[in-house]
Amino acid sequence: MTTNTISTKLFQNPMNENKTVEILLVEDNPGDIRLTQEALKEGQIPHNLHTVMDGAEAIKFLFREPGYEQAKRPDLILLDLNLPKKDGRDVLLKIKTDTSLKRIPVVVLTTSNAESDILKAYDLHANCYITKPVDFNRFIEVIQSIKTFWLTTVRLPSDL
Repeated sequence: MTTNTISTKLFQNPMNENKTVEILLVEDNPGDIRLTQEALKEGQIPHNLHTVMDGAEAIKFLFREPGYEQAKRPDLILLDLNLPKKDGRDVLLKIKTDTSLKRIPVVVLTTSNAESDILKAYDLHANCYITKPVDFNRFIEVIQSIKTFWLTTVRLPSDL
């Protein structure tokens, strides 16, 4: 499976040193991928969106395994929990226990609102947990709020 990359460069982002932000979207639902792409496009945040559709591909991307040797280290990861091949919880554990990856903010973006999933994600050091809304307009609003907070308000680590 290959990654899809969407690049948007509209203006300088003062909170993140005028750099293009690298975002990894780990999502198996093509509709949610399209909505996320559209919501991130609407705005003025310079970013590259890389998409993988299962947990195994996410690990390959993050560790620059064959097929992903040139992958850029993401500044932010949007991670679904219920993924094929390798569960999102396993991906989160792998990210947060690896010294080279653990500082990358991970936003869990999933359909589950189960308290056990929320607790497990935070136990694994997710930076935040968001339940995907089923309403189209609300989904777009959520993605835009993630973009606003994580790409303009927050200072992302630069030592990645």
